[in-house]
Amino acid sequence: MRIAYVLLDPGIGVFGTKGASVHVQEVIRTFRHLGHEVSVFCTRTDDEVPSDLADLDVTRLKVPGGLDRSQREMALMRLSDMLADMVVDTAGAGADQGFDLVYERYSLFSTAGALISSRLGVPLVLEVNAPLLAEQKQHRGLVHDAHAARTTAHSFVEAERIVCVSSAVAACVERDYPGLRDVSVVPNGVNTERITPARSSEGVGSLGEEPGHGEAPGHDGPVTSHDRPVRIGFVGTLKPWHGTDRLIEACADLRGNFHLDILGHGPEAEALQKQAKALRLGDRVTFHGALAPAEIPARLRTFDIAVAPYPAGENYFSPLKIYEYLAAGLPIVASAIGSIPEVLDGTGAATLVPAGDSSALAGALQNLIDDAEARQRMGAAARAEALTHHSWTSRCQEILAPFVLESV
Repeated sequence: MRIAYVLLDPGIGVFGTKGASVHVQEVIRTFRHLGHEVSVFCTRTDDEVPSDLADLDVTRLKVPGGLDRSQREMALMRLSDMLADMVVDTAGAGADQGFDLVYERYSLFSTAGALISSRLGVPLVLEVNAPLLAEQKQHRGLVHDAHAARTTAHSFVEAERIVCVSSAVAACVERDYPGLRDVSVVPNGVNTERITPARSSEGVGSLGEEPGHGEAPGHDGPVTSHDRPVRIGFVGTLKPWHGTDRLIEACADLRGNFHLDILGHGPEAEALQKQAKALRLGDRVTFHGALAPAEIPARLRTFDIAVAPYPAGENYFSPLKIYEYLAAGLPIVASAIGSIPEVLDGTGAATLVPAGDSSALAGALQNLIDDAEARQRMGAAARAEALTHHSWTSRCQEILAPFVLESV
């Protein structure tokens, strides 16, 4: 099939570094791997273009700068119409330019996918990652909320299929828009070929060291836990709802030789650095900043333990980090909140702790710091779980299954 991928949200760069951008790239990458042609129509690209997406057909309409919130929202509605026109015009440029499907990542103020679907007579798949109306009002502010509600309702009603990343998101959609045709839950996934353990054996990893990390100059054999710190890792944007402050607080109670690596940047970065300094963790914490998605696999291979320390409260996420940790063959300590228990409970790959409980988090981390055999056993289980249940290939096949069957 030829797929028009539509993304109006100016906060998500198609080639950006945060989780939403990684999600966009992986879905596009997998669609192409499955043999489909993809053309992207968006408002933001960013600069970290992966080599395997360098030839991706991308059309961008830039949001004007210097606008206040109200003007920006109105501009997005105009750009939605313009993006729809561009896709339709592209489809009419020749027989080989037509589209078989529109795939849109749900964005506030966009009816582009619905317009394209109607005008070209092709199905719309709408991917919903969060209850954006409520999220925008709570965290960023929303001026034209009635317009946002109308455009959302129009897109949801016109979609042939709505795929939600979690059951909590699906419940919100079905509660607010009853009677929709097809609301399905398809969680996030992971590229198990891109993200691999430090060591692997026939595709199933055992936790070990990356090349050059397991042996050190002057040593006759592998480095032991007495020679180097156990590395605790976190990947994610540094925002309050990711709980990184709880992780730092927990690390202040740990004993032994350990080091905390924080991969990501965000509005909480300065506060978190001050917190680490106040807790006298300065030399035990490294803030690596935002990294390109291509850098993440190698960084994950330096971890011994991976953490998803979400705080208590509403949680509708399908955390990409959880799936990446699994694929990297890492033992996981995670908050028992939202969809996380559904993914990790019973796998043998994780220890789940109450959300927001820094003492429980510290205890789980200490147990793994002290038990290398448990880390290895859990890491092997993690890799097996990723391979068996969570590849992006299986996720994207599930998303497109009704339409691939129809086209056969």
